[in-house]
Amino acid sequence: MIVEMRTYRVKPGSIPEVEKRFGEALADRVKLSPLGAFFHTEVGPLNRIIHCWPYDDLGQRAKLRADAAKLSNWPPKIGEFIEEMESKIINLAPFSPKLGDRRLGNLYEIRTYTMLPGALQTVTERWAERIEGRQKFSPLAFCGSTELGALNQWIHVWAYKDAAERFSVRDKARESGAWPPATRGQFVRQENMLVVPAAFSPLH
Repeated sequence: MIVEMRTYRVKPGSIPEVEKRFGEALADRVKLSPLGAFFHTEVGPLNRIIHCWPYDDLGQRAKLRADAAKLSNWPPKIGEFIEEMESKIINLAPFSPKLGDRRLGNLYEIRTYTMLPGALQTVTERWAERIEGRQKFSPLAFCGSTELGALNQWIHVWAYKDAAERFSVRDKARESGAWPPATRGQFVRQENMLVVPAAFSPLH
C-alpha cells in the first residue's frame, strides 16, 4: 500500500474556512476511495493542511484521481487560500498499520527524517526490531519511506492524547531502553511538527 501525503500552505487565518469547505466536498470524493487522515499544523511550520490518501499502488491512484476530477464538487473550492502545494508518495513499512478509521488521539506528531542514500533497508530492519516495544507507550499511526516527492525520507506519525502525554511517553520509552532504534547514524536531517486532526479525519 502507498499513501499520498498532500501538504498545502494556506493563507494565515484561513484554516477554519478551508477545513469547512474541504469537509463539505468530501462526501462525494470518498465514494471513490477513502480519506486516510486530515490534519492542520499546530506546532512547526504553520498554516498547513495535510491530507493523506491510501491507495493500492500508483496505477490505482492515477485512475481514482482521474475519476475524482469528473466530480462536480471536487476538488474543494479552496484555491483562493492556497499559497503552496506539495505531494509525497510514501511506501508503508512492512510493520506499519494501514490508514483507516482509528481513534488514536487528539494530537499527532509527524516526524520526517532524511536518510543517507541507501540506508532504507537498515532503517527498516532496525525499526522492525523495536517497534513493538515502542507501541506499548503510544500508537503508531503509520510509517514509511518516500518513493516520489522529496526522496530518502522516513516519515512516521504518532498519536497522543495531548502535548503533556507526548513528553511523558517519549521519556518513558527512552528510559525503558525500548527506544530509539540504533539508526541515528543513518539520518542527516530530522524535522517534526505537531498536528491536530479535523473533525472529519478518519484518524482522530
